[in-house]
Amino acid sequence: MNPQENRIAKLLRIHGQVQGVGYRESMRQQAHRLGLTGWVRNRRDGTVEALVCGRAEQVDLILEWAKQGPRFATVERVVVIEAEVAVSEEFEILFSA
Repeated sequence: MNPQENRIAKLLRIHGQVQGVGYRESMRQQAHRLGLTGWVRNRRDGTVEALVCGRAEQVDLILEWAKQGPRFATVERVVVIEAEVAVSEEFEILFSA
């Protein structure tokens, strides 16, 4: 069975008070717990962007988490875009874009 089978990917753009509140590290930990791969990074416009790849159920769970974020975040909205599944074996924090 191909490990990429039954995997989906979503590109998330998280708006609100989401930088400087531990959002990226919290998302990395949550993605790791859910068995997701991909990445998360800050953007110069103040948003956080993430590519999440995994089984639909796990992607749905991180989408729900993303709408709340960590304790000190204030999420205003999450824009979700269909994406190509990335070939990666981990979930990492990237440099800002």
